Amino acid sequence: MEIKRKIYQRMLEWKKQTCGTKALLIEGARRIGKSTVAEEFGTNEYKTYILIDFNKASKKVKDVFEDLNNLDIFFQTISLEYNKRLYARDSLIIFDEIQKFPKAREAIKYLVADGRYDYVETGSLISIRESVENITIPSEERKIKMYPVDFEEFMEYMGEELLLEYISDCFKKQIPLEQKLHAKAMHLFKEYILVGGMPQALVAFKNNGRDFALADIEKRDILGLYKDDIKKAAKRYNSRVSAIFENIPAYLSTHEKRIVLSKIEEGAVFDRYEEPLFWLDDSMICNLCYKCNDPNVGLALNKNESYVKCYMGDTGLLVSHAFSENEIMDGQLYKQIMDGKLALNEGMLYENVISQMITSMGKKLYFYTRYNIEKHRNDIEIDFLISNDSKINYRINPIEVKSSKNYTTTSLGRFKEIFGKKVENQIIIHPKNYLEANGITKIPPYMLWCIFK
Repeated sequence: MEIKRKIYQRMLEWKKQTCGTKALLIEGARRIGKSTVAEEFGTNEYKTYILIDFNKASKKVKDVFEDLNNLDIFFQTISLEYNKRLYARDSLIIFDEIQKFPKAREAIKYLVADGRYDYVETGSLISIRESVENITIPSEERKIKMYPVDFEEFMEYMGEELLLEYISDCFKKQIPLEQKLHAKAMHLFKEYILVGGMPQALVAFKNNGRDFALADIEKRDILGLYKDDIKKAAKRYNSRVSAIFENIPAYLSTHEKRIVLSKIEEGAVFDRYEEPLFWLDDSMICNLCYKCNDPNVGLALNKNESYVKCYMGDTGLLVSHAFSENEIMDGQLYKQIMDGKLALNEGMLYENVISQMITSMGKKLYFYTRYNIEKHRNDIEIDFLISNDSKINYRINPIEVKSSKNYTTTSLGRFKEIFGKKVENQIIIHPKNYLEANGITKIPPYMLWCIFK
C-alpha cells in the first residue's frame, strides 16, 4: 500500500485551474517524497511523463537548455534521451532537484508560454532560493509547500481509516471516544511520534513488523544528509546554523524551550543569528515559533524575534537526533515513550509534534509568556497561539500542550482574564480523552487535526 499524500489533491486543482498557463513548484525539505508524488501524478494524470533528475542528467540534456529558440529541437532531444514520446497537452515534464540546475527554472517562462506540455518542479527549498542569483525567476509558477507525512496520512497508511473517521465523528459530536478505542488511538499517535513522517522511515516501520529500530536507521541517514546540507549550503554562517541544529534537543528539554544563545556562544546577539535561524526555517528542516508580545493586536504584528523556539520539522527525526543510537537500539527508549514514562523528554516530543501538525496546516507558530516581577518567573505560559485569520472579527485560540495526565489550567485562566474579548477557544492537548470543562476544550493529541477541518 502506498502512502497517500494530501498534496496530490492540490496538484489536481493546479492542473484543472491553470490549464498549462503555470508550472507547479513543490517546495519542501529533502526526503519528504516530492519526487515520488510528482511521478505518481505523471503516471496517473497524463499519457506520458518524463522526469529529468538534475543530479544525474546528461551533458546533452543540460546543453539543450542553452538555446530555447527552437523548442522543437528541445523537446525532440529530451524525448530521445529519455525514450519517451511526448503528447501535446497530455504529457508532463518533471524537473527534479531543480536547484542543481537553475537554468531549467529560468526556462519555465518560455516552456509554459509554448503551451504544449505541463511542468512540475521539485527541489530542496533553501537550495532553490540560493541558486537563483543569476537567473530570471519565472512568474509562471504556482508554489505549494509539502511537509512530512501528517497524522491523517499516517493513519490511512497504517490501515486505520475507520478509526480516523470515528475520531472525527466524536470531535464533531463533542464526545469522548470509547475508552479502548481512545487507548488504541493514543498508541498509534505515540508510534507516529517515534517514527515520524519521513516516508522511508515509515515504510521501513510498517514493512518490518512495526520495527522502530529499522525506522531509526532510515532517519539517521536523513539526519546525515541534513548535516551535509548545512555544511554545503549555509557557507557564510554554517557553523552557527550547525550549532543551533545540534542544540535543538537541548533547548526543547528545558522548561521554556526557547533558544538561549549564550549556550552556543558567549556574548552572542540575535543579529548574528538572524540569518542562520532563517536558513533553518526556510529549509523546512525546522519550524520556528516566535513570542507574540501583544496577542490583542495581531500575532505577526507583535512578533518578538529575540524570543524564539526552534522545533524540528519532523518529530521522528527529533527522536533520532535527541537520543544516541545505543539508547534506541536497546529498545528501552521506545518502551518508556509508549508507556508514558519518559518524564521531561516526553513533553519535548509532544510539543514538537503539535508544532509539526500546526505547521502542516499552513499556520505560523507563535507563543506567549508574561514575566511576573514579584514572583521572578513567568506566571503565564501559552505554548501556541492560533488566530482565526479574520481581519474583520480577529480571534485567537490559546493552546497548551500537556504530556502528563495531571496538570493545572492556571496560565489559560490568566490569559483569558487579559485577552478575554479576543479569545475564541481555549484548548488543552492532553493524553486523556475528549472533555469540555469550564469553557476549556480538552482534546487528545490525535484529535488536533479535527480543529483545522
